[in-house]
Amino acid sequence: MEAERQNHNVTLAFLALAGLAYSLQQTMIVPALPSLQHDLHTSTAWVTWLLTAFLLVSAVATPVLGKLGDQYGKERFLLISLLVFFVGCVAAIFAWNIWSLIAFRAIQGFGGAVFPLSFAIVFDEFPPERVGSGVGMVSAILGVGGGLGLVLSGALVDYASWRWLFIVGAIFVGVATLGVWRYVPESPVKTPSRLDPPGVLLLSGLLVALLLALTEGPVWGWGSPRTVGLFGASVVLSLLWVHTELRVPEPMVDMRMMAKRTVLFTNLTAIFTGFAMFGAFVLLPSLMQTHPGGAIHYGFGLSPTATGLYLLPGGVLGFVAGPAAGRLGTRYGSRLPLVAGMLLSAAGIALLALLHAHPLEISLGMVFIGVGVPFAFAAMAKLIVDAVRPSETGVATGMNTVMRTVGAVIGGQVGAAIVSADTLAHSSIPAESAFIAAFWVSAGIAVVGAVLARFIPARGAASVAFVD
Repeated sequence: MEAERQNHNVTLAFLALAGLAYSLQQTMIVPALPSLQHDLHTSTAWVTWLLTAFLLVSAVATPVLGKLGDQYGKERFLLISLLVFFVGCVAAIFAWNIWSLIAFRAIQGFGGAVFPLSFAIVFDEFPPERVGSGVGMVSAILGVGGGLGLVLSGALVDYASWRWLFIVGAIFVGVATLGVWRYVPESPVKTPSRLDPPGVLLLSGLLVALLLALTEGPVWGWGSPRTVGLFGASVVLSLLWVHTELRVPEPMVDMRMMAKRTVLFTNLTAIFTGFAMFGAFVLLPSLMQTHPGGAIHYGFGLSPTATGLYLLPGGVLGFVAGPAAGRLGTRYGSRLPLVAGMLLSAAGIALLALLHAHPLEISLGMVFIGVGVPFAFAAMAKLIVDAVRPSETGVATGMNTVMRTVGAVIGGQVGAAIVSADTLAHSSIPAESAFIAAFWVSAGIAVVGAVLARFIPARGAASVAFVD
């Protein structure tokens, strides 16, 4: 075991593969939604639940499994997360209607714990000088997998069947599970403590209420009783959750840890990062696949496969950008690559607003985003693991992932709302100005995130934050 424990490259490779498997399943479904709607004879509202159910369960399971990993073993719960994820992928291959597929997509959401548990394993197992690049590589996979997912999904939808989305997913998850079981050692850092059922239930309830209101608000109406009631419930549950966690002797999430300046502002920045990324990403396939002509003066009429290929260069850059951000953070502190990543993302999204007359101009904007987003993701994970106790890394990075998910849902809905509100005369087709406005909003949000990141303490102050 000691020999295997020193084989950091093999450990990192399978942790990265596990992250890639999750990020592929997160985005591969998006280009396939129209085909799934047609084949499963369902409505647009229900087919979008294939993404909503996945995000809901992921948001709830991620901090819970991260906390259990801190308590009982990070490698053990990484395996549990991957095994449940694998079951969901295999079952989805044989889905017989929209309801069964939604249920199996919900099961796949348990894979969201892959990232916080992987970060914690890297922090526990790797020497200090390699933690930054290791965390950077795992973080970058989220952006890289998103780009690859669009390419793979386009090709499978164009030339095969939507069931192949889950066949490919099951292969990736299966190989990752076997690799983690065989080559990733169990972390010696554990925190024996009792479970906190009230904290788990309250956190789960507030996340479900909040994300359900955000995702279904456009369908139900933002002022409808259901939407307003869910937002109100999320506020009440949030207050009850904080009150409970401050009073129990062994809370699921230590509120004092969450209130630390580094953790607080890194989590706030995560919300803006998720908003900016998804606020731009969800619109690109629609813009690139629109056929120009008549009153439509934008778009290229590309197939899903061609769309993914033009977006691919930005995604591939994440393999280099993530580890580079880690090394930069080790030398100068992780606040620098976080600010730089947000500004690069803002520049890339602004380029999408300014230049979108040719697919290569979209690729140019994605180059900036493809460097900026992994920079930001890698820096946030490193800031969190440096600021908390080793026994809290799983739950702390899990909460950071949740904040990013919440921001992504908000960004996606805001982008969709902007595009829906500005259409061509006598049609439901978005105007070019709608896409431009949505891109500018996302770019502005990224700049706000960079400003927030400046409030994170410099390395000297943060490095001793967990010694209290």
